[in-house]
Amino acid sequence: MQIPVWTKPALYGAATGAVALAIIGFSWGGWVTAGTAQELATSQSETDVAAALTPYCVLQSTTNVNHVTVMAEFNEASSYSRRSVVEKAGWATPLGAETANRDLAQACALALTPAS
Repeated sequence: MQIPVWTKPALYGAATGAVALAIIGFSWGGWVTAGTAQELATSQSETDVAAALTPYCVLQSTTNVNHVTVMAEFNEASSYSRRSVVEKAGWATPLGAETANRDLAQACALALTPAS
């Protein structure tokens, strides 16, 4: 059986085109692997949960028995340590959870920060 002369250049062209397509797709086309897509989805869902529960956290801060004491500590704390004050007060612990949600605590601290 005789292989046509044009077969070799055609296969090289197809392979080069496939490599170029993959490079362009992943670099500029927005293609991602399944692992990257899962990481992005997880990150976005955590952000969305924190955004949805921020009003709950603010409500917890206003109805808490130690509201005045904790808010005084919160206002005296630096902007970097306000999240830990919210976590320690328990305002960023969703119902049924054992520990505070870090993203929720950060969002709540931003919501509770007085406007300058």
